[in-house]
Amino acid sequence: MTDGNERVGHQGLRVLLADEDAGALRLTAGLVRRLGHVPIEIAVDASAAADAIVRDDPDLSIVVVDRDDDVALDLIEEIAAFARGPVIALIDEEDAAFVAEAARRGIFAYARQETPESIQAAIEIAMRRFAEQRELVEQVERLEGALERRAVIERAKGILMERHGLDDRAAFERLRDHARSRNRTVVGVAAAVTEGHQLLPGSGT
Repeated sequence: MTDGNERVGHQGLRVLLADEDAGALRLTAGLVRRLGHVPIEIAVDASAAADAIVRDDPDLSIVVVDRDDDVALDLIEEIAAFARGPVIALIDEEDAAFVAEAARRGIFAYARQETPESIQAAIEIAMRRFAEQRELVEQVERLEGALERRAVIERAKGILMERHGLDDRAAFERLRDHARSRNRTVVGVAAAVTEGHQLLPGSGT
């Protein structure tokens, strides 16, 4: 929890605000400023939100849910599709069905509209979950890259085994020795083999 004088956690975020009520939007912007963030106030329609995302590249987006849940859900989905940061929903009463659907559309957290403390708590949760998701995506990409590199090496070994009558170990050693002698990576040499470049038997070339 925080108050207006002592704040912890994420600070100085550039926050995109979406609300179907212009007056309520200004009130929310005031709360966001009290928390030390920079509000980017926008109109409610999706095209304005998309324009603001392109123009201002916000760190975080907050959709305030007032009267029309469908409008709010459409905004959440639109913002989540284009913004580089997480989306939070501000709701005036607990609604499990809405929160579940909003989560499916892209929110990382939600808060009641009552206090700056609840908004900051939601910001901390959203930023942490977003960072965890980004790290997971990066891990998956690294794993996929490793698997792809391994597949290239396996294909090249198979070619060398068939072409030169080598066993698995000898084929890999041929790739490794060729890479070392030319200051290249094994996967780079393997890719060349799969593209048709030959390593001459017994010569490392």
